[in-house]
Amino acid sequence: MSAKNTPFIKQHEALGAKIVEFAGYNMPIQYTSINEEHKVVRETAGVFDVSHMGEFVFKGEYALDLLQRVSSNDVSTLAIGQIQYGYMPNISGGIIDDMLVYRIEDQVYMMVVNAANLDKDWDWIKSHNTASCDMFNISDNTALLAVQGPKAAEILQSLTDLDLAGMKYYTFKKGVFASCKNVLVSATGYTGAGGFEIYFQKEDADTIWDKMFEVGSSKGLRAIGLAARDTLRLEKGYNLYGNDIDETTSPLEAGLSWVTKFSKEFVNSINLKAEKEAGRKNALVGFKMIDRGIPRHDYELKDKDGNPIGKVTSGTMSPTLKQGIGMGYVKSEFANENSTIFVSVRDKLLEAVVVKLPFVK
Repeated sequence: MSAKNTPFIKQHEALGAKIVEFAGYNMPIQYTSINEEHKVVRETAGVFDVSHMGEFVFKGEYALDLLQRVSSNDVSTLAIGQIQYGYMPNISGGIIDDMLVYRIEDQVYMMVVNAANLDKDWDWIKSHNTASCDMFNISDNTALLAVQGPKAAEILQSLTDLDLAGMKYYTFKKGVFASCKNVLVSATGYTGAGGFEIYFQKEDADTIWDKMFEVGSSKGLRAIGLAARDTLRLEKGYNLYGNDIDETTSPLEAGLSWVTKFSKEFVNSINLKAEKEAGRKNALVGFKMIDRGIPRHDYELKDKDGNPIGKVTSGTMSPTLKQGIGMGYVKSEFANENSTIFVSVRDKLLEAVVVKLPFVK
């Protein structure tokens, strides 16, 4: 099956983007260089096409009950206009996916899931929908642009009457944006640089893209690829599904206790509670390289004597720190801040130190 295109494929090609297949879509990995694009987002603002993400809507009196059952977090605490991060546990102690839940109206919620897990997530939630909650998969009709960076609000404000600068983190508003109706503007993102994620109908894609760059180009707004999105999220220590968390990783070992609410029952909550009480054997940590080298996914982590203690889940050369950084699971006794660990690279042990996340404040 050939890869799908987002509504912005023509724009990416016109800008000379390097396109690769990602999660079943042709996606722009970079336009210029990763370091340059990374810097734009940290200092000004950049636009990411993330239309490959999945969006599900849940309506009616059973919507909350269904979401409470599949989500680790307590969805009942959400007010209208608020957003919540959480994950869907599986029954074997791992993670189906991590996601955002939006409370749109009194009995209407939207869930945003990772593109690669879209069908799996839909089937999973459906299998728990015993009370016949109305479920809608709106992914194919929804486009999504993330405008990230410290100047995002200032650049976009002329396109809408919504007060962008006044929006609190993890809240959203719906309204007119770039003369298009029913646009959802969300104060969220995956870069730690501030900014917004903007959801709209696919037919408005060209209008919104064009107007964004009409007002933004002179102020430094640039299109940014997924490669810089990865270096940006890693500098902030954000988990990436498929790398740092998956069906086999414990959410508690992955540091997701803060969105695991045992005040209610949810899928596998009894076993997760028991795991929490027993104490974790491993932990996902961040580390900086002391020796020169770049840690990569699946490289082995070892102690000073060369005994295996874990594996790298994500790693890169930090464009901001100009230093190798990574995340990985290690045995609990090596998880403390300032612990010395070693990355095994081509039979060499390269020294690294465990640090408190995020790498970049």
